[in-house]
Amino acid sequence: MSLSRLSLLAPLGAALVLSSSVLAAENLRLSTLGPGTSPYIVMNTFATLVNEQVEGYQVQVNATGAATRHAVETAQGRSDFFMSSPNLFHMLATETGPYRSVAGVGQFADKLRTVFNFPMGYYHVVTHADDGIESFADLAGKKVFLGPPGGAAYQTSRMFIEGMAGLSPEDDYDVVSLGWDAAAQSFQDGHIDVYFNPTLPPSPVITQLTLTQQVRLLGIPDDKLEDPAMAPVLERPGFRLGAIPEGTYGPNQLAKGDIRTVGVTVGLVTREDMPEEAIYRMTKAFWEGLDERAGQIPVLKNIRLEDAFLDINTPLHPGALRYYREQGMEIPEVALPPEA
Repeated sequence: MSLSRLSLLAPLGAALVLSSSVLAAENLRLSTLGPGTSPYIVMNTFATLVNEQVEGYQVQVNATGAATRHAVETAQGRSDFFMSSPNLFHMLATETGPYRSVAGVGQFADKLRTVFNFPMGYYHVVTHADDGIESFADLAGKKVFLGPPGGAAYQTSRMFIEGMAGLSPEDDYDVVSLGWDAAAQSFQDGHIDVYFNPTLPPSPVITQLTLTQQVRLLGIPDDKLEDPAMAPVLERPGFRLGAIPEGTYGPNQLAKGDIRTVGVTVGLVTREDMPEEAIYRMTKAFWEGLDERAGQIPVLKNIRLEDAFLDINTPLHPGALRYYREQGMEIPEVALPPEA
């Protein structure tokens, strides 16, 4: 056979080997929020690093639905990872919030294990600058996107408005029921008056909004910091006051100074029966590949190894625990799995 024919066949042979390798990999499902959110960026980065560096596994990102449903699907083995939060785990374990009418659902909490936690970001409450909405009280009678229906963000946004202005959905303002992507586009097109998004600054979706129009971000004034009405929002697992730095979104973001708002912690959670070696290798791939990715995606600079246990209340997966112990990290007692 001629050298020229061999050279033509070589790439085909390599492609067949690569194709066979990919086909032989175990496909895993990771459920998260849509592309308009910082968790999507983090989850997609995790999937990309695993797919590139951990042989034998391919993680596919499912960016539809709400985290409340993803938690149950993962515990049942219908998904392998999902974006969770300390508050979501608390509600699942105690059968409260969106789980209050599902008797027995709390048993699924025991089947979940954390890979890492990270700051999801701050609640951006975005309004059109020319709408005259300068406070939460001005939301009365407006069209408001709180987050996808039934999700944890929806619940928090609703409580945020109630704590700040005493307004309730449907009675005092119109709730817009859309997914993250559709809501951002609808706001940009002028069909939504107020857009809530808990995300890390600088958020790509908020940055995109400010490229074409002037917006105002609503914040928490001084007189509301000690208001008991805000306690239900801030005194939940994983929630705290935070601030969006002044100038984050350039001259088209009109409010002056830092925007004080609600911050929230989330995390990547998996099933308890995922193989220890697999989760160890995936955890290692994520943290050791993150710095390079952060150089390309600014939001990822907010994700730090020292925050891996931030607000943690779901036990670590043994594979993740093994990696953190290798790094010499002090493991909070609440993060130790029963099997450790």
